[in-house]
Amino acid sequence: MRLPKALLFDLDGTLYRGTECVPGAGRLISSLQQRDIPCWYVTNNSSRTPEEVSQHLNEMNIPAAPQQVITSSLAAADYAKRHFAAASAYVIGESGLRQALTKAGLHLISDADATPASVVVSGIDRDFTYLKLANAVRHMLNGAAYLLTNPDKLLPTEKGLMPGAGTIGAALTAATGISPTVIGKPSAVLMDYALKRAGVLPEETWAVGDNPFTDIAAARAAGCPSVLTLTGLCTASDWEAKCREADAFPDAVCADLDELDILLRTAASDQ
Repeated sequence: MRLPKALLFDLDGTLYRGTECVPGAGRLISSLQQRDIPCWYVTNNSSRTPEEVSQHLNEMNIPAAPQQVITSSLAAADYAKRHFAAASAYVIGESGLRQALTKAGLHLISDADATPASVVVSGIDRDFTYLKLANAVRHMLNGAAYLLTNPDKLLPTEKGLMPGAGTIGAALTAATGISPTVIGKPSAVLMDYALKRAGVLPEETWAVGDNPFTDIAAARAAGCPSVLTLTGLCTASDWEAKCREADAFPDAVCADLDELDILLRTAASDQ
């Protein structure tokens, strides 16, 4: 693996676990900044704004500016802007998704608005109601396209696993028979958007994550070399089985973030 011109880092399970920093994360990112290797933070989480994500990282002593954060909400807004110019959107989601779509120029339809939507966009929504489900289904059956920020059916929280954006998406698909355009990992849409923001080619970029089903699969779909870290979903004893199940194998496996730093330094010395 050649020294990358940029790194695309997954967040939860890779650099932190909930509110707990993964050991060595701050040290690694600070070192990469000193060596002028750009870092980008790519997350399926659609609920938070880039400012909120960067604040969360900085609170754990992981250096991050909002401009380095790329969420599935931003990628969904970019996709909607390019494919549905000046569109009216019905949104199931939280502030991160709503703000991204508004900034992209889409008109957001309220529950009381009878205006037909040209696109329905759904993400995680912890205030999800039957009314929102019914309105989204109505718009979709009337011809609205459907974008799903990310297909994750379960969301890890401090209280355990909770329903995620993919669970809401499954309800919409069950009701309408319409499958969404998926934006987040393992789709390449989010990764392609991140590469465009970073200004690098896929082969010049390492995608780093802990999940073969999302991070490594998305890297493969986008054409990026990938590194699996055993800091979240996978362990030393089960990562190969999980990669076989996901049909997505990384280019390298690192037990922790210190080992990733060694891999990067080795790549630098080989050039």
